[in-house]
Amino acid sequence: MTQIIDREAIPDSLKDGYARAVSPFIRLLTRWDMHPNTFTVLGLIVSAVASVFMASGSFRIAALLVLLAGFFDTVDGKLARQSGKVTKFGAVLDSTLDRYSEALIFFGMAYFFVRQERFLTTLAVAVALGGSLMVSYVRARAEGLGFDCKVGILQRPERLILIAAGGILHPAALVVSVWIIAVLSNVTVFIRLLHVRNEERKRAASTSP
Repeated sequence: MTQIIDREAIPDSLKDGYARAVSPFIRLLTRWDMHPNTFTVLGLIVSAVASVFMASGSFRIAALLVLLAGFFDTVDGKLARQSGKVTKFGAVLDSTLDRYSEALIFFGMAYFFVRQERFLTTLAVAVALGGSLMVSYVRARAEGLGFDCKVGILQRPERLILIAAGGILHPAALVVSVWIIAVLSNVTVFIRLLHVRNEERKRAASTSP
């Protein structure tokens, strides 16, 4: 059970490779004295544009914009650490705008599927959005109580990749991606709750006489 709880969908080797690939760009932005909050706001703007394309059914363009927004989301955090501009406000702004960005993308999909009278798929979009927001909420709540809670099989990068891949491949693939997110995001919420429970029990056991 512990292995299931601690599992992440994207291997660390891929994460490390991606980090190395973007490092030269981050160093360049640092030399230019770019502020990380700029990219946080750019991510929201790009997501808003992606939402419009989602709503119009232009899924491939929307998918590419989703990837761009995800790239900006990577840049802001790495740039903040590289440039020494890490602030509590920046962290809160990043988390807040990330939630708005994700909600906008799902709203765009919901609008399209409602117009197509595909109400079951619209319901899946709503469940996917709810699960996605709860994944982030549980982590924030747990970390506020002193627990590390980055575990789970469907975190934000995985969700963005699923949406982008579905949008690029075919509308039917996007529907499949939505259903996967609807199910696995809520499974991730459950996994994180179990993780916090287990961590609390470990702490209690280590401090008990």
